[in-house]
Amino acid sequence: MRLAFIGLGAMGYPIAGHLAKKYETLIWNRTFEKALAHAKEFGSKPMELADVAQADMLFTCLPTSLEVDEMARRLLPYLRPGTLWVDHTSGEPEMAKKTARMLQEKGVSYLDACLSGGVAGAIQARATVMAGGSAEDFARAKPVMEAFAAKIVHVGPLGSGHAVKAVNNALLAVNLWALSEGMLALVQQGVDARLALEVINASSGRSNVSENLFGQRVLTRQFPNTFALGLLAKDLGICVRVLEAAGTPAPMLKQVREFFEIAKREVGSAEVDHTAVARLLERWSGIEIK
Repeated sequence: MRLAFIGLGAMGYPIAGHLAKKYETLIWNRTFEKALAHAKEFGSKPMELADVAQADMLFTCLPTSLEVDEMARRLLPYLRPGTLWVDHTSGEPEMAKKTARMLQEKGVSYLDACLSGGVAGAIQARATVMAGGSAEDFARAKPVMEAFAAKIVHVGPLGSGHAVKAVNNALLAVNLWALSEGMLALVQQGVDARLALEVINASSGRSNVSENLFGQRVLTRQFPNTFALGLLAKDLGICVRVLEAAGTPAPMLKQVREFFEIAKREVGSAEVDHTAVARLLERWSGIEIK
């Protein structure tokens, strides 16, 4: 089976590498030099888009659903009936459905298969996949995705993968903001931040943020840029649209979206790591979490 992968960003680069170790994998990236580097490292094959479109299964990992839709339009003249398009973009449920309808006219199936686990999970082949689409398409894609994912779940119909990812990332934002607020208050009262975090991680308030992010990024003052603040703010916007479409009460998640829009403006760059919101709260309070 011949695969294709479009989008060699922070997540896409290692994931395409895992695929290339097991399958013939054609790649395309907007920056061609990056595709050449990937080929040298993993044995993938940089190709023109028309050639990439001839794969049996095509993967995309792009910034937004708009780029995916634009890519689908560019590839449409070259795609073959029977191709399965697996989209790992953290995108919009409604836009995904629109793109899928366009592809279906060419006989191409589509899965929205969002990723979680961060760059470390992608590198270690421990990613989590939440997929929306038909059961048949999911069954076809799952054995291939096992090359880079430890947890692969079919969460529902088309668009469901994007919806679950948006809510998941909104919960990340809630935990990050709330822990930053709480830690500031504790430090102000003379509590050692590392000891407080140790207790929280052995108690009911623990989360992925407290266990895997705060100590490694905030307390070390490193703030490594692995997941941009602007991308998390984008995902929060998607989450709010999911909530509005559902019509369910969600005052907290909607408020957190506003917090992160403010943070994106206040820090002056959407490219900084999402944990930089802790620095913003430090600046507002005049206290450093240490």
